[in-house]
Amino acid sequence: MTNKNKNKKQKLSMINPDAAGIDIGSREHFVCVPADRDEQSVRTFKSFTSDLKEMVAWLKKCGIKTIAMESTGIYWIPVFQILETSGFEVILVNARHIKNVPGRKTDVKDSQWIQQLHSYGLLNGSFRPNDQICELRAFTRQRDRLTKNASTHVHRMQKALGEMNIQLHHVISDITGVTGMNIIKAIIDGERDPAKLATLRNNGIKSDEKTIIKALEGDYRKEHLTVLKQELEIYEFYLKQIKECDEAIEECYKKFDKRSDGDLPSDKKQQKSKNAPQFDLKGLLYDAAGVDFTKIPGLSELTAQTIVSEVGLDMSKWDTEKHFASWLGLTPTNKTTGGKVFDTRTKKVKNKASTAFRIAALNLGRGKTAIAGFYRRVKGKLGAPKAITATARKLACMFYRLLKYGQEYVEQGIEAYETRYNETMVVNLQKQAARLGFEVVKIEPLVEAVC
Repeated sequence: MTNKNKNKKQKLSMINPDAAGIDIGSREHFVCVPADRDEQSVRTFKSFTSDLKEMVAWLKKCGIKTIAMESTGIYWIPVFQILETSGFEVILVNARHIKNVPGRKTDVKDSQWIQQLHSYGLLNGSFRPNDQICELRAFTRQRDRLTKNASTHVHRMQKALGEMNIQLHHVISDITGVTGMNIIKAIIDGERDPAKLATLRNNGIKSDEKTIIKALEGDYRKEHLTVLKQELEIYEFYLKQIKECDEAIEECYKKFDKRSDGDLPSDKKQQKSKNAPQFDLKGLLYDAAGVDFTKIPGLSELTAQTIVSEVGLDMSKWDTEKHFASWLGLTPTNKTTGGKVFDTRTKKVKNKASTAFRIAALNLGRGKTAIAGFYRRVKGKLGAPKAITATARKLACMFYRLLKYGQEYVEQGIEAYETRYNETMVVNLQKQAARLGFEVVKIEPLVEAVC
């Protein structure tokens, strides 16, 4: 081999010759195209809509077909939407995954580096669902924010009652229920007689009327009553906003193609969550997906909606359930160097779907299902955090198989799980004993003789 061949460098092949790179900013965007497409290969465009339309016209003039951009704050969203609507293939890249070239950092260099990496096919786009799911996701996230804000004002109402020594929360489980709201509204309207307030109790309240009367004997002060009145008005306003959000979510579901082949079988055992919307969310989810997500242990209709609004209904984005669980941050990283694994911690992700699976796993702690038994076994061995992650991964795999293959979860019960686990333990003990030259012998329990 000649020295000329030895010194010859291998070049990367161009995969995306018609690629552009955009460095996103709050006020302006830097766009880079291949050097042979225009005399000025890097141009700056303001963030106004008219300038974005000018950007689209310039990119089409340069013959660009695919574009890569950084996911910077929320500033990328209008750029992404306008470019995608204009017919370009757009990929969104995590800014942490792009290592810049050495030297002085500038926005021009960033755009050139993104364009160069994308042209050689070295960038992977972040997951983004289709427009239909994005619309549902926006309303679902807004509903979640409204619900959390409403709960804040419930706590403030309870604090105002406590400052007046009205122990309403000790005699009823929820002050925002029918009994609680009736009593609070009567107090705001000027009623101070505990006996009359106690008559507003619902028949389902476990506390007797005498106990409720004692709880409603308080020190009514003007400043605390004013706070109570204002917090109630704000809470009711949030309820109105949540209702409007539910109406928008219902309209979103009606736009989905119907995948179910019939009506959803009724399940009388499942209790509806207090924060669940008034419309038939479970039935609409069944029509949109063609499967019943609530058959998976721990998944309520609201939890299923959160997951669907984040990941969508198309599981083809992930080749296997392992890829799906890894994307959710529910699997070990297994970082290896020198042939040794030095880090197995799960990666930190900001993913609402992952959080929903973890909350569902935590709620299984006292259940009687097989997966609840798995959670308790891992918790006793490795602790609660690892048990939550391991159980959440199982739930995510069930969700994946149910949505992609239609494989419904079949509950075998805690007894079947314990039996299978004991059998596995016996097999492992037999193998370990065989390696050491011993034999495992099963001893029958002794039966006492009856005289």
